[in-house]
Amino acid sequence: MKAVNYTDLRRNLKGYLDDVVMDSDVLTVYRPDNTGVVIISMDEYNAMSETKYLTSSPAMLERLRSAGAHMKAEVGVKVSIDEL
Repeated sequence: MKAVNYTDLRRNLKGYLDDVVMDSDVLTVYRPDNTGVVIISMDEYNAMSETKYLTSSPAMLERLRSAGAHMKAEVGVKVSIDEL
């Protein structure tokens, strides 16, 4: 995670934004009075939003946990892509 102040961000905006996108890095921008912000890539934001959505329902969260347990225990039927 990188951290910059507002003035440096303004001077080098393109470079910092390119780094965030290319490296999937998080950029913290410090501002006066502890009013900082965090900049993340659109891909990272979408992944976080999807995770939040999937875990917001107790029923869905239980299904995800159950699926994970089945995968660890190698329970289930393997299907090739051609069989679909």
